[in-house]
Amino acid sequence: MTTYQTRRRVPFTPRQMFDLVADVEQYPKFVPLCEALVVRSRAGEGDKHIITADMTVGYKAIRETFASRVTLEPARLTVTAANVAGQAHGPFRHLENRWSFAEAPGGCDVDFFISYEFKSMMLQMLMGGLFDRAFRRFADAFEERARIVYAAGRSAGAA
Repeated sequence: MTTYQTRRRVPFTPRQMFDLVADVEQYPKFVPLCEALVVRSRAGEGDKHIITADMTVGYKAIRETFASRVTLEPARLTVTAANVAGQAHGPFRHLENRWSFAEAPGGCDVDFFISYEFKSMMLQMLMGGLFDRAFRRFADAFEERARIVYAAGRSAGAA
């Protein structure tokens, strides 16, 4: 199983970064390899919000669509995502992604973790290196998106 984890400080509030990551419908605009995202359902479980969505990822002639269950916890400022158990389609045997956001001087600390395993060795050989590079760029993509969405006047220093 492949994993990647990073922590970075950004000049935005934890709530701003949580809201950005929680806005899954916008992912095709800026997330590496994400070509489309369709929300299939939204539900509540206590103070959690659950989104089930199909994400299509692609590069050149390769396209794969997989279902994810995204759990938003606004009170804890965390977002978790996992592939939907038992799904027949998609490239992953296992996919887990976690984001958390904490106050820090000048903004917030963003923790990002992902672990994944492809369903087959063939997919691993075809797509492994590509996904590894893309997942390592995720935190950069979200930070750049925050700069665009929130602009300098609405950053943590100005809030």
